[in-house]
Amino acid sequence: MLSMTAFYLVFLIFICLVAYAGLDATMRLFAYMDLQLRYSWVRFRMVLMRRKLRQQLIKDLPQYNKTIKELQNNDRT
Repeated sequence: MLSMTAFYLVFLIFICLVAYAGLDATMRLFAYMDLQLRYSWVRFRMVLMRRKLRQQLIKDLPQYNKTIKELQNNDRT
């Protein structure tokens, strides 16, 4: 019963959008919502990549500092 009501509600909203703004503007609205949804997914993936990179850099930091000290010592001699 709920799914049927939800279907009719979505259909009614779509019909009202077409009646108010026209078919072209309604399609542009759906295209805009699609782009926003895709962009939010990309931003979410970027947050995950940033977290992974930060953890990897923290893990590799002692080895990097050791290598830098060795290079500085070799330059002095």
